[in-house]
Amino acid sequence: MTAHAQTLDAASERPAIGVLLREWRAARRMSQLDLAYEADVSSRHLGFIETGRAQASREVVSRLARALSLPLREHNALLLAAGYAPHYGERALAAPGMGHLAQAIDLILRHQEPYPAFVISRHFDVLGANEAAVRVNAFLMEGRQSPHANLLRQVFDPADFRGVIANWPDVASKFVRQLQDELVAAPSDQKARALLEEVLAYPGVPPEWRFRDLSAESEPVLTMVFNSRAGPLRFFETITTFAAPRDVTLDELRIDCAFPADDHTAQVCARLASGELS
Repeated sequence: MTAHAQTLDAASERPAIGVLLREWRAARRMSQLDLAYEADVSSRHLGFIETGRAQASREVVSRLARALSLPLREHNALLLAAGYAPHYGERALAAPGMGHLAQAIDLILRHQEPYPAFVISRHFDVLGANEAAVRVNAFLMEGRQSPHANLLRQVFDPADFRGVIANWPDVASKFVRQLQDELVAAPSDQKARALLEEVLAYPGVPPEWRFRDLSAESEPVLTMVFNSRAGPLRFFETITTFAAPRDVTLDELRIDCAFPADDHTAQVCARLASGELS
């Protein structure tokens, strides 16, 4: 956060709503007039809200959050900063009422066989995986267990998957750019900021990666190449998310499905699934 964003509401010990609104407007490159128009609020009233001279109603706060395209967690944070209870729940997939969604995720994971699929959180924590992912990971790591349950730590730690990623600079720099882009879009995400600082501190990370390169052209699809005793394995990924989620957990959850980028990789995955290769 910028320095002014550290201003706290004395009663709640949370950033004041005016601070959050100004920060989000800057992130979205919206003027006060732009936001007022999109949220159907008078610019005068919005100005008073930002300076603390007026109290925003719950409805107005939600309109502002939607106009700013805030993720659900940040929508809740804006409501809390204004003194209201969160609108969106955050339930575990095992919670009552989430069973059909957990079943849908399980169905996607099973249908991805014999190729890997992972359930990933907003901050790259690995929440689940199919059996193919377990098989391929064990094959690549030759039985060694990953010390991390976070995808980025797995990629950046020299003692983890980093050692078997043949095109590590391409893969790692792609993740750094993704985190940097997400922080531009959600500057209040302190967990993402801390994760970015952590991965940039790993040995061998070029210092220039700290600076977001606006001129960098990313490939349409990044192929990850892994060294293995069966030869190079090449995968590309697709990402599945839930449409119009009404729960923070679902809003932040994604399913990464890895597909073989060549026939050799497809054959190795099939042999691992049949038990011919282990």
